[in-house]
Amino acid sequence: MAKKLNVKPLHDRVIVQAAKAEEKTSGGIIIPDTAKEKPQRGTVLAAGPGKKDEPVTVKAGDTVLYGKYAGTEIQIDGGDYLIMRESDILAII
Repeated sequence: MAKKLNVKPLHDRVIVQAAKAEEKTSGGIIIPDTAKEKPQRGTVLAAGPGKKDEPVTVKAGDTVLYGKYAGTEIQIDGGDYLIMRESDILAII
């Protein structure tokens, strides 16, 4: 469920809460912390208004896929989030 933030991104920036990393494989093998991959899926919590002639197409609550190294990690109110440009988002699920 999307959480309400008191931060509003500017222009074409989007704040995303990354999904939790997988704890087990589909076969039931437990993945250690050192081998977990960075998630590439998350939920949009807030989106800016967009650029002058390009409105933002994602909205709060959308589940999105993004590149492995996309965005900048930030902390807001004790939570870890990613802030990225809308162009870093690959797809809306």
